[in-house]
Amino acid sequence: MTYEKSCGAVVFTRSNSKIQYLLISNLSGIYGFPKGHVEAGETEEQTALREVFEEVGLRINLVSGFRSEDEHPIPQKVNTIKQIVYFLGEYSNQEFTYQKEELSNALLVDYETAMSLFQFDSSKRILTEANNFLLNR
Repeated sequence: MTYEKSCGAVVFTRSNSKIQYLLISNLSGIYGFPKGHVEAGETEEQTALREVFEEVGLRINLVSGFRSEDEHPIPQKVNTIKQIVYFLGEYSNQEFTYQKEELSNALLVDYETAMSLFQFDSSKRILTEANNFLLNR
């Protein structure tokens, strides 16, 4: 079995004391969180920070104490498992854009809207973990 590792972040900001989450949509229309492959010599955190900046142009601050993992087979690659580590990243006073070569959209939504947009249970689980973490801090 081969493993490919990616890292990313559940990105959020606060607006009028309400939490808003930044979701991205890949070119196939699947909503998720910014993430990407770990490069040589990078820590998981460095990968997450770099990938968020590359995909949506934001400099985020990672929230200490949150880490969530996911893994799933990669359909196009035989015997290959994708492992993904997500952190929680906050930003403020920045405008986001998105990498048009890789993404079809990026939008800022509340928790309920995000949950309705996700196609995969793993995305819903990760967002629920992040949201609960923030609400219980």
